[in-house]
Amino acid sequence: MATITEATVIVTSPGRNFVTLKVTTSDGVTGLGDATLNGRELAVASYLRDHLVPLLIGRDPARIEDMWQYLYKGAYWRRGPVTMTAIAAVDTALWDIKGKVAGMPVYDLLGGRARDGAMVYGHASGGDVPELLDDVARFRDLGYRAIRAQAAVPGSPGSYGVRKGVVYEPAAASLPDEQTWSTEDYLDFAPRLLTAVRERFGFDFHLLHDVHHRLTPTEAGRLGRRLEDLRLFWMEDPTPAELQESFRQIRQATTTPIAVGEVFNSIWDCQQLITERLIDYIRATVVHAGGITHLRRIFHLAELYQVRTGSHGATDLSPVSLSANVHLDVTVPNFGVQEYMGHDPLAHEVFRPTYELRDGALYPSDAPGLGVELDEEAAARFPYDPKYLPVNRRTDGSVHDW
Repeated sequence: MATITEATVIVTSPGRNFVTLKVTTSDGVTGLGDATLNGRELAVASYLRDHLVPLLIGRDPARIEDMWQYLYKGAYWRRGPVTMTAIAAVDTALWDIKGKVAGMPVYDLLGGRARDGAMVYGHASGGDVPELLDDVARFRDLGYRAIRAQAAVPGSPGSYGVRKGVVYEPAAASLPDEQTWSTEDYLDFAPRLLTAVRERFGFDFHLLHDVHHRLTPTEAGRLGRRLEDLRLFWMEDPTPAELQESFRQIRQATTTPIAVGEVFNSIWDCQQLITERLIDYIRATVVHAGGITHLRRIFHLAELYQVRTGSHGATDLSPVSLSANVHLDVTVPNFGVQEYMGHDPLAHEVFRPTYELRDGALYPSDAPGLGVELDEEAAARFPYDPKYLPVNRRTDGSVHDW
């Protein structure tokens, strides 16, 4: 029986910070797991190095479910983004190993493909509406069938989702950027910017929009009603989700589909949202929701209630977890869409994924395991770069949800 002989935590910053767990077995097989938590990367690295890695040595890498339960229940202090991201890294690495030992891609271990590829959505944005429209045109020319549209709200420097460079990355060096936000200005502007997209490009593609937790349920319901004729694919994160019950008010106010869950860590964060059909899409992801093992549970529960998947896939996920998500995406019957932002070219000097983007969809390769290699020498050339996500303040100076 093979056992785990080594587990190494690799922190690197090729364009942005990533934390990767590399697990090695006595047979010389290695597996990779993503452990990146944007803005809190070193907390997860420490949790792995100081608490989980010592528990892995000598254990059977094939017993993935047992390992998950051991790390989750054995900690006593359960859930939370740091704990669940660390568990996810171990879990994903073990699935990678299992696939390599079997000589099969992970999607075959999960039951095989239910579809050829996973439709993705791109992130169009602009400093104003004309810039946004040009960016939407660019994504359409690239073959995307689903596009998220965001533009800077006039007079609100705290506008979310506006790309400044080639790749959108909100985290920045030094202390958090304290931005100013006006909900009133946003509620006036958002319907106009999304109407402009439909008026120019029509309805032959999926249009998405991210509210980013910034509205009350009443405000979100009002916005959803105003957007109904635009036939959005979804309105994302309309209100903070700590109170799952609050989504009932939004659901009763509008037929605009609702997506939520990129910050969720477990099935218990979305149990009521799913079982009471308060949402249409669940956006939990491999790296923050306990790995492939636990995300499968969330997706299977969602299938029973006709809730579809729409996993987070921003640049704060390394190619390791993006690949893991795509392997899962192509196997579940209730797949909806996969977020895809791509990575800084520097990231591909460190990570060598074999998934392929074409015709607006991601296709996993048939390479054994997850199909991602890590160049440790390249990783060492990019030291950790401390960064923080922004903080939002209302116009009166009080802290608001970012």
